[in-house]
Formats: sequence, structure tokens, C-alpha cells
Amino acid sequence: MASSMVSSAAVTSVHRTSSPAQASMLAPFNGLKSSSAFPVTRKANDITSIASNGGTVWPPIGLKKFETLSYLPPLSAESLAREVDYLLRNNWVPTLEFELEKPFVYSENGNSPGYYDGRYWTMWKLPLFGCTDSSQVLKELEEAKTTYPESFIRIIGFDNIRQTQCVSFIAYKPPGF
Repeated sequence: MASSMVSSAAVTSVHRTSSPAQASMLAPFNGLKSSSAFPVTRKANDITSIASNGGTVWPPIGLKKFETLSYLPPLSAESLAREVDYLLRNNWVPTLEFELEKPFVYSENGNSPGYYDGRYWTMWKLPLFGCTDSSQVLKELEEAKTTYPESFIRIIGFDNIRQTQCVSFIAYKPPGF
């Protein structure tokens, strides 16, 4: 067992010239240090220093967006089947929901912050518990489109272990959107 010993000669008392009231006070903040001491690596008026992701900004006027994948062009039947296969590979329960009137989140009935209408849509039948093939989900999607051709339809994946929604995307938009 290691121990340390301090001799009495090594221990010295600290002499303070300040009063006890001054010992508890903080020094005032004098601001940030000058930036002139830091090296500058940017060139003035150099167009290559402007950050860009190579794309364009999405114009939001008149082009409302929904959930996941809504910034992409409409999904083909093959792409939609692959998304549903992904949902099933993760053991999520697929569910279809539709909305006839207002598919966007809006505030009409709530007076408190954080409350919005339009978050919850009407469920199409029951969740597809035990579904193992994307063709089953796509068959239900086609039936919902036939029944409500003027509605928005989304596919949702629920995780029954974590008891939460894991994915949601628009599978059908009515003509004109």
C-alpha cells in the first residue's frame, strides 16, 4: 500500500491580503480576446470558400411536404414495394391511414402551444399484423385508393416491441397534388 507523507516543513500557510468578502467575489468579464492573434486562412472574396451541397433549395410556396420521402418524385410500384420490404425486414407492423380533407398539420382547435390538428389520420382497416409480403400491403393500398380516390394515403410502420411509430411515408396523393 502506497502512502505519502508530508513533512511539516513542506506545509506552509497561505497569506492573503484580501478580506473574506473579496475572496468570494468573481472577477468581472472583460469580453472575448481579440481575434487578431488567430491566423486567418480564408481568402477574401474567394468563391470556393462558400459552402454548397450542390443542390437547390426547395421552394416551399404552394408545395407542401409531408413525412419521409416526400421530397422525392412519386415512388414507382417497385420502389414502393422495396420500402414496404424494408419495413417488414425490421419486423415493423404495416398500417395504412388516409385523410380526406386536410392532410397537412394545422392549428384550428388548439389554444395551447404544441397542439396541432391534422396529425392523426383515419386508419384503413386494422394494422396488418403477421404480414410477411409487401404484395399484401400493396393490395390494401390499391383497395384504399379505389375506395377513396380523392384522399391522401400513407403507410406507417409500428414497432410492437418499442411501442412506437418508426416510419411513415405518403404512398398515394390524389390527382392534382
